[in-house]
Amino acid sequence: MPPSLAIGDFSRATHLNIKTLRHYHRIGLLVPADVDPATGHRRYGTNQIPTAQVIKRFRSLDMPLEEIHAVITTPDLAARNELIAGHLRRLEMTLARTQQAAASLRDILEPPAGATPVAIEHRRIPATPAAAVSEVIDVKEASAWYQGALGELYAVLAAHKVTPAGPGGAIYANDLFSYARGEATVFVPCAEPVRATGRMSRLVVPEVELAVIVHTGALTDADLAYGSLATYVTDHALAVEGPIREYYVIGPNETPDEDQWRTEIGWPIFATGRTGDRATSPSGSS
Repeated sequence: MPPSLAIGDFSRATHLNIKTLRHYHRIGLLVPADVDPATGHRRYGTNQIPTAQVIKRFRSLDMPLEEIHAVITTPDLAARNELIAGHLRRLEMTLARTQQAAASLRDILEPPAGATPVAIEHRRIPATPAAAVSEVIDVKEASAWYQGALGELYAVLAAHKVTPAGPGGAIYANDLFSYARGEATVFVPCAEPVRATGRMSRLVVPEVELAVIVHTGALTDADLAYGSLATYVTDHALAVEGPIREYYVIGPNETPDEDQWRTEIGWPIFATGRTGDRATSPSGSS
């Protein structure tokens, strides 16, 4: 019989505690070389130490146990490397999100020196004919959904040789924020009639009065702009019931560089004729 270790000694050798080793046995990830049928005592071969070390390192990289099992049981080297590379790519994406969240938190705690106050203006936006896609979505899907729907609208309009009459936008029902699920409508203004195609339908975007703030960059930290806008509306305007609007003045359709994105966020208000109130296009031009 090859050299073997009792579970306690194997635990010391691999720095995997006994509870973890028993769990790995139950799920078939690291099966002992021998289990005494009478006592249930487990023994591990010394040749299993490298496997345990590999498992430990993958777990330190937060690789799910199912993926670790696939890696260590896959005989094909190329397939194994692709599984590992796929997990590393996900780690890099997570790291980028973490760094972005940390930078955003730092800006909240320590606003950049010399930062200028955020400008907020009142606008009355007239009723606007548009091509639109509407769907009930979960809030966690909102970013991917709006980019996909907006891209679909631009593609269909290009196929129909219809030129957009302004930047694309979206209307988000209050339920989407309050209950994490609600109706979202993405639209592209069109001066000429559009023919319903696939998910795309005709829509007249209703007239509305908005308090508008501009958010620059990716929408992952747009909550900061939302917070500033809500504070302003509470202190300086008469808020009314109605869905939030976003206008993607510069968005994924114009550039893949998220740092260049420029989003106008509008909170419905009842305008009271304050200085700065005006009727404008979504891009802010009169």
